[in-house]
Amino acid sequence: MKCSEVIACLEKIAPCCFAEKWDNVGLLAGREDKEIKKIMLALDPTSDVVEEAATWGADLLITHHPLIFSGIKSVTTNDFIGKRVFQLIYKDICYYAMHTNFDVMGMADAVADILKLEKCQVLDVTYQDDISKEGIGRMGELSRTMSLDECAGFVKETCKLSNVKVFGNPDKLIDLVALIPGSGKSYIDMAIKKGAQVVITGDIDHHNGLDAVERDLAIIDAGHYGLEKIFTTYMEEVLRRELPQIQIKRAVEKEPYWTI
Repeated sequence: MKCSEVIACLEKIAPCCFAEKWDNVGLLAGREDKEIKKIMLALDPTSDVVEEAATWGADLLITHHPLIFSGIKSVTTNDFIGKRVFQLIYKDICYYAMHTNFDVMGMADAVADILKLEKCQVLDVTYQDDISKEGIGRMGELSRTMSLDECAGFVKETCKLSNVKVFGNPDKLIDLVALIPGSGKSYIDMAIKKGAQVVITGDIDHHNGLDAVERDLAIIDAGHYGLEKIFTTYMEEVLRRELPQIQIKRAVEKEPYWTI
């Protein structure tokens, strides 16, 4: 199967038109006429992931976060990004990124399903037509009322995390959740306006957390990796079903940091 045919399948899952204007998605390296027999999936295109893809003999690497984000003026091995791009091209590995388009069309719903959220609606509508509303994040109800402490434990266990960071009174009762996989601090105001009692997201800093609590909003920071690691399992399941003739493999990945 040609790379262009695989891309057509990926575009059905998460069309690039749903990506934010500032984002960089789609085929970022390689050639559309490349014959694809092996696809490797990863959340991040780290050096280890690129090396694993090359060692395995992958024809196509698909990641959630883009390797090439800001503009680059040269591709050389003297630059840590250029080195990975060079390796991909040298090994004739096509590279495709599915970032905010997948956030809109897959990620939030997948995590909401894991958390068993009910009556889900889009938090930030970025696309709307006569048939549907699509966008970033979800608003949904827990299957039952929980204390913040209990809800945090539920997120930790259900998402298979080593830890979560929590801002707020542990006894606060939670029914309505704003869920933003990845980095969600810019959606705090929107979550408050829509009546959320807790935001489940990642990348919350000290001041965002304290300020949210002052405004009667609890925060469960499950980590950027913690909520988005589902990308590889989700895509593996879909691609095995849609492209049974292609070998699919998830890269070896782990939490990007450790704590003492």
